[in-house]
Amino acid sequence: MVRVGVAGATGYVGIELLRLLRGHPAARVAAVTAESNQGKPLSEVFPHTTGLYSSEGLAGGLVAGPTEAEWLADRCDVVFMALPHGAAMKLAPALLAAGKKVVDLGADFRLRSAAVYTRWYKVEHTAVDALAGAVYGLPELYGEGVAAASLVANPGCYPTSCALAAAPLLSSGLVETRGIIFDSKSGVSGAGRSPGLGVHFGEVNENLKAYSVAGEHRHTPEIEQTLSDLAGEDILVSFTPHLVPMTRGILTTAYFTLRRPATTAEVIALFTEHYHGKPFVRVRTAGLPQTKEVLGSNYCDLAPRVDERTGRVLVVSVIDNLVKGAAGQAVQNMNLMLGLDERTGLDLAPVYP
Repeated sequence: MVRVGVAGATGYVGIELLRLLRGHPAARVAAVTAESNQGKPLSEVFPHTTGLYSSEGLAGGLVAGPTEAEWLADRCDVVFMALPHGAAMKLAPALLAAGKKVVDLGADFRLRSAAVYTRWYKVEHTAVDALAGAVYGLPELYGEGVAAASLVANPGCYPTSCALAAAPLLSSGLVETRGIIFDSKSGVSGAGRSPGLGVHFGEVNENLKAYSVAGEHRHTPEIEQTLSDLAGEDILVSFTPHLVPMTRGILTTAYFTLRRPATTAEVIALFTEHYHGKPFVRVRTAGLPQTKEVLGSNYCDLAPRVDERTGRVLVVSVIDNLVKGAAGQAVQNMNLMLGLDERTGLDLAPVYP
């Protein structure tokens, strides 16, 4: 049984990790940390967890410890870091030196260039050696690298929905590499659990707003990095995120220009072949996917459609931002790092309605 630690366990991503890990047959949650709730039992912060995490050596349930590398290394074989940007780079080198496997759910190791990271996140990268060995953890595209890695950078939620929508089209050369547009809508949980005016009920309810437009969102270089890998050339995209009045889910509509005429049936066949053997990507042949249809699951549902009138391909992509967009994908990555079937502990049907 692998001993697992979750640093930042009392955020939305952290508690979602604990939900998924509780049902994992090969992992046991051995330690959790939480700076703002240090010393508190998990059940005090989240009453819905009462009685769920008592185990050998943890008879009173999980208690949040300090977010310190030595403390985690003494107790864990694998550490998930669900921390604000800038925090993971301080922990990762010591955990790696102690022989631990690390999955970072923040932004610190997603961008391969330390200079690009600093430009977008306004923080100097202090773990350049660890960054050089990090593998970007989108299993459907980088699975072989993940399996051999000690440090995996879990993708952002928006980039996951965008990259999976784009991969078959760019890999095949069917579409132009210029003029790609991603229009994304996300539920409020994507902003995290910390309070802020922009996510107050009165600000979000019965409202829809765009934010970080015109290339300002920090996920933009991450999306472009992956798409550039797929296309074999540098790619710039237009990415516009929106906040919608729901708790969970992302719906991205992606727009591409065809290089040659194609039909919807041909593009669906392309997607189906590309994702053959990828258990968490479902290509929809009929109807358009909705966020409710992946709620609580690790699925990404994709629906490619050709607009013959304009010569474009549109792809509707939906994920649960806290599962395939964060915690579920992190567990999927851990499974690959440990040599397990990537579906282990994640074979969950969506919650509907």
